[in-house]
Amino acid sequence: MEADDWLWRPLKGAAERKRRSSKSSDKGWFRSLFVHKVDARKDAHSNLLSKKETSNLYKIQFHNIKPECLEAYNTLEAEVQKRLHQDQDYPCEVVGSWNTWYGEQDQAVHIWRYRGGYPALTECLTKLNNNKEYLEFRKERAKMLISRRNQLLLEFSFWNEPLPRPGPNIYEMRTYYLKPGTMIEWGNHWARAIKYRQENNEAVGGFFSQIGDLYVVHHLWAYENLQSREDTRNTAWQKEGWDANVYYTVPLIRSMESRIMIPTKSSPLQ
Repeated sequence: MEADDWLWRPLKGAAERKRRSSKSSDKGWFRSLFVHKVDARKDAHSNLLSKKETSNLYKIQFHNIKPECLEAYNTLEAEVQKRLHQDQDYPCEVVGSWNTWYGEQDQAVHIWRYRGGYPALTECLTKLNNNKEYLEFRKERAKMLISRRNQLLLEFSFWNEPLPRPGPNIYEMRTYYLKPGTMIEWGNHWARAIKYRQENNEAVGGFFSQIGDLYVVHHLWAYENLQSREDTRNTAWQKEGWDANVYYTVPLIRSMESRIMIPTKSSPLQ
């Protein structure tokens, strides 16, 4: 045996062991792609997470308004909402209307409820498209808008149904854009976590999108003021279990947004 062979033999052996270990590791990684099991979903998440006892469908509208038109917009929108509420022919009702205070400025947010689901929505839209007064309203409103968008939503079964409440309150809408495929996991965690946030009656409603931007969740909260909001949220952190909910849900989120909103004069949620 040459001296050089004797010196390099341990190194060659180590290299060979490393190569085998790496090869084995690669096989383990490749095999794990097929061994990992995912629980089969036997139903759509809309059926698993929404309320079975109701067939409510919700629509949320975001209207970005020309700054100089905000007051005129609110007056016009309130008049139309009032008429639709009074007319029993239309199976829809306003849950709440707000102007964004902190967040996107010069913005109106409306939530509508359709009792009867998609058939009620279709009936309402068909009637409105044949209502000359409403078509004139839309033309007038269009002059005041920069942009608008909407989503169709269902309500989580474990949240409160949003009902009219007296004021004065400020409202926070926290919007979560989830990673695709995580809605069931999100619902499972929040079904347990919501109990930590109901003592002060701040939980107004929780919704998830069906049409529009998908895998989007909206949580709606009511507070007396910004300091009350801060105190209520800090209190939640003192409760055992709340931190675990945050820990397990944060990885499910792609991005999130918070709006502080002021109810309009015509909003049922004051």
